[in-house]
Order: sequence, then C-alpha cells, then structure tokens
Amino acid sequence: MQEDFPIVNDRIKDFINSLSPDNEQTLEDIREKAVSEYVPILKRETESLLKTLVRMKSPKKILEIGSAVGYSALIMAGCMPEGSSVTTIESFEKRVTEANENFKNSPYADRIKLIPGDALSVLDGLDGGFDFVFIDAAKGQYSEFFKKVLKQCVPGAVILTDNVLQDGTIVESRYLIEQRDRTIHSRMRDFLYDITHREDVVTSILSVGDGVALSVVK
Repeated sequence: MQEDFPIVNDRIKDFINSLSPDNEQTLEDIREKAVSEYVPILKRETESLLKTLVRMKSPKKILEIGSAVGYSALIMAGCMPEGSSVTTIESFEKRVTEANENFKNSPYADRIKLIPGDALSVLDGLDGGFDFVFIDAAKGQYSEFFKKVLKQCVPGAVILTDNVLQDGTIVESRYLIEQRDRTIHSRMRDFLYDITHREDVVTSILSVGDGVALSVVK
C-alpha cells in the first residue's frame, strides 16, 4: 500500500484553518453531517480559496460539476453578486435529493439550479456564458470535463479544479500506486500536463487542500 504524504505541513494547515471564520450555522450543520456520513466535502483551506476567488471575480454565471450535498454551491452563492446564478450538476440520485433539500432551506434557492444526470451529457445541452467554473467530480474524467467546460466559458472565465494532487501520491511512480488506482493516477497526470500546456488557458497548480488547478480562459 502506498503511503499518503501531506501536501502541506499539518501544523501549518491547522493554523491557517484556525484563522478562517465559521460559516453560518446552517452551512456548518451541512458540513458536519457530510463528514459524519463520509461524503466528500471541501477542505477548509480550499473553501477559503473558493470564497476569495468568487468575491474577486464577481461572476454572473457559475457552473459546478459535482454538487454532492450542495455545500460548495451554497458557499459560492453566498459570495456571488446579486443577480448571479449557480448551475450545478450531480449524477448520484441520493445526493441530488439531499442537495435540493439543502438549497430549498437556504436563502439562495432561487439562484441555484441543480441539473441531475451525467455531467458529460448535461454539458452538451447548456447555453454557455459561464464566467466561473468549479470542477469537483469523478477524477478520472477531469480531462473530458475540462474540454467540454471550455466550450461553455466566456473569455476571462476562471476554472477551479479540486483534488488534483491526490493526497500527494500524484508525484509517485505509477508502480508504487495500488493497481486499482493506477488508471486515475495516470489520467490525472495527463490532465495536469494538458491544462498547463494548453494555448487557450493559463493554469497554475496550487498545493491548497488536496491540490487545485487554477485556470483562466484566454
């Protein structure tokens, strides 16, 4: 079994997270429930970056790939300007139900639209015009997500892709990775090479949380 290496020193990470103010209680309850049920959820430091980027960009149309229980969509909705909207996509039926319930109980129900289904199919039917995208879904499909997302973005759009360093194992040889994880490991490496060498985006890889790719569409 390969060993996971923290991307950032745990003491530094804990210190940074200790500086972040708590969210409103409803969001904290959603987060606590998700963690207790082992639902993947934003790391605190990634959440802080996401909030900052949304405030900085002030997007009009946000697209999210991977709603889970709706936590990150609510985070973004709380930071975006009046009149903006979030379109989020989720394929897991149980998560769709829970996310919709969380949206309904929030102040942002009229600003968030959840589309159930496989993102690769849903993306083909969208109207485009997105100026901020958050990708946090099936890691092995990141390359395909990214290509389709680009067709939906306006110039200058920001694309934030989460969990790209895979607990630090991305730096390991594929032969040190458990066989069941080698395909995703290989695809993620290919994805990172592609988005850092494309001519239509500028990308930085940041060691925040589990690693994020921050891209800007030219």
